[in-house]
Amino acid sequence: MKILLAEDDAKMAEYIVTGLTENGHSVDHVIDGREALSYCLYNDCDLAILDRMMPGMDGLSVLKALRAAKKDLPVLFLTALGQVDDRVEGLAAGGDDYLTKPFHFSELLARVGALARRRQNAGAEPTLKVHDLTLDLLARTANRQGTLVELHTKEFNMLEILMRNAGRVVTRTMLLERVWNFNFEPNTTVVETHMSRLRAKIDKPFDVPLIHTIRNTGYSMHGPR
Repeated sequence: MKILLAEDDAKMAEYIVTGLTENGHSVDHVIDGREALSYCLYNDCDLAILDRMMPGMDGLSVLKALRAAKKDLPVLFLTALGQVDDRVEGLAAGGDDYLTKPFHFSELLARVGALARRRQNAGAEPTLKVHDLTLDLLARTANRQGTLVELHTKEFNMLEILMRNAGRVVTRTMLLERVWNFNFEPNTTVVETHMSRLRAKIDKPFDVPLIHTIRNTGYSMHGPR
């Protein structure tokens, strides 16, 4: 699942991003409420985790702006504001869940999973499709021409980013940021290594290549043109 985390505490954000990534999710992180609102309005995302108290724009205002824009993105508040009135205010404004700090990561993970299932049951599209390749975001499986393609976590996350941006260029930097969360130096070959493995599974056994290299830029995913 692709998740936006809006959290201005650097240590807390690192803890959450690491945990969610290790459990197979793709996480983008912002520290400002205005950034969070802009991201949710103009990017594909499955869930937003919002702090209530952030610079620029507080989490409750971000949520109200999203709902006013008819954005039905699931929102989980993760905040130190834990009084009953605070929780009622967050949920009444259109929040889907409310978890107070401090918290156990296992509970956060369970709530994220519950929101994903709720979204699926509400009729949200649980799959991505490019040409004859289908990616099931909830089962975390890939299928091409009726053949199940076994992917490791990083490979799946890379493929999800490529398919969400089908027909557009995905830069190497974007992949480093979203799959590895800035943990690698710019001269690392980790993207190229994993992309080679992904292509060996997604493209090599089939007649039509879907992943295309854009020289000196990155990659683009599309079917025959």
